[in-house]
Amino acid sequence: MVEKGAIVGSQDIPGNGGIVLTDKAFGNFEVVLEMNNDFGPDSGLFMRSTEEGSAYQAMIDYHSKGNLMGVYGERMQGKPTARNFDFGETVTEIVATNEGVPTVLPVLPQSWRYFWRHGQWNELRARIVGNPPTVTTWINGVKFMELTDTEKRLPDTGGIALQVHGGGGSTKQFVRYRNIRAKPLD
Repeated sequence: MVEKGAIVGSQDIPGNGGIVLTDKAFGNFEVVLEMNNDFGPDSGLFMRSTEEGSAYQAMIDYHSKGNLMGVYGERMQGKPTARNFDFGETVTEIVATNEGVPTVLPVLPQSWRYFWRHGQWNELRARIVGNPPTVTTWINGVKFMELTDTEKRLPDTGGIALQVHGGGGSTKQFVRYRNIRAKPLD
């Protein structure tokens, strides 16, 4: 649904997720959006997504043991996967992980609570170029990830999608996205 100019989503019944996918296919592009999600839902920004949801995902797993703006191969056997931190038990706690990551954590864990504004709008940005692609992500203007895949796993173009992950029971927690902008880089 759209509420106060934002796309708002949740599971309609426990465990039921899905994606909102663009009609237009994009090749090399950058996408910027603002996010103000509840802490708890698992979501994602899909790049070069197929109709079935195979995509390079900039993770928006805004929950305990989750991650923001790491890269995950959705419906590609989790390849590639790279994350430089995980959330602890609360939104103010992050733990450096450096799992499959060429980019170190750019924000000290103790500084996270000052960098990330929970309950307010924060900017997420992702870029995908080439094939095999290089995926770069930013949070509030700070580069968090740059990963070059080693294989061509998807076609050169695909949709941009926002996800509400299936599984669990997040019917009373919501994801919120607004000011979504995509810029082709061809």
